Amino acid sequence: MPRDELREAAEGLAARLEQQHGVRSSWRGDSVRIKGSGVDGELSFEDGVVDVSVRLGLLASPFKKMLQAEVQRYLDEHIH
Repeated sequence: MPRDELREAAEGLAARLEQQHGVRSSWRGDSVRIKGSGVDGELSFEDGVVDVSVRLGLLASPFKKMLQAEVQRYLDEHIH
């Protein structure tokens, strides 16, 4: 995928996570930092590779599978 399309997909995912999970996102180059109550993560893309890394606090850890599935589903739908 072209870089601008990857960025658009990443922006959409960040916006969805902000809306549905109350996290905040901030961009630095081609990566977006996601922070919220019990959630700290980063999504980056470079040379067509998307990397998602999320650390969950103790209270957020029960939602790991749900969050993982949501991120994977979004990326599957928007990144070709």
